[in-house]
Amino acid sequence: MSAKRMEEFAEGPFGKKFPMIVDSWRRNWENVIPFYAYPKEIRKMIYTTNAIESLNMQLRKVLKSRGHFPNDEAAVKLIYLALRNVIKKWQKAPANWKAVIGQFAIQFGNRFFPSAN
Repeated sequence: MSAKRMEEFAEGPFGKKFPMIVDSWRRNWENVIPFYAYPKEIRKMIYTTNAIESLNMQLRKVLKSRGHFPNDEAAVKLIYLALRNVIKKWQKAPANWKAVIGQFAIQFGNRFFPSAN
């Protein structure tokens, strides 16, 4: 996103409806702009948080019902068991995952290790 496009957004309906977002982007422009250097497939994977939010909700539910733990090891064990149960329910990869894997491989080269699944 160029500075010109940022101004178009700010003057458009969403910029007028959410001026706090525009102000935040302007204050943090040097942190926002690198996001747009990634291809569309990677950007979508980065900003799609539904799976993360779902996982956090399931972990909070398990931890909240327990209350206090006698030690850190007990909490870690409960989180481990909860994660095992959550992983069993995972059915399929995110939509367009093959295109995302290809883009990750191009962008990150030998730092990217796709799953064997």
